[in-house]
Amino acid sequence: MREMVVHFSKKLLALEDTPERIARAFALGVFLAFSPLIGLHILLGIGLAFLCGLNRFALLLGTFINNPLTLIPIYVAGTYLGGLLIGFPPGPALSSAELQSFFSGHFWGQIAGHWHVLKPLVLGSFVLSVLTSALSYFAALTVIRQRRAHHAKP
Repeated sequence: MREMVVHFSKKLLALEDTPERIARAFALGVFLAFSPLIGLHILLGIGLAFLCGLNRFALLLGTFINNPLTLIPIYVAGTYLGGLLIGFPPGPALSSAELQSFFSGHFWGQIAGHWHVLKPLVLGSFVLSVLTSALSYFAALTVIRQRRAHHAKP
């Protein structure tokens, strides 16, 4: 996993675009990664990259922050944050049997009927999207500028 992060970081730093445009595209990808639009991150990323004329690789790299290893922690954090902001739903919303069928259509039909669970997820994920994308913009911009300044020195 670490090798993959290093590899993609090097690719991001080597992109031929301005640091601001790379950081903007990466931050938009991070915004999408933390959004509650499960399964649409990459499709929306590609569409927005073309629509806004942003660097596709940087934007998609940002969306890949949400992957099978980070999916559950991201949505748990979003739901918890949303619960802190508007309150937690009373008791368990779904049975353990329903939760075990996470990847089935039946699960998503059941969860849609539990809007009281979705409200904290949607709100918390949106807040996390805004915060993490802002932080990732400034972090990426700083790293790219420092890296380029370091390589520009004779």
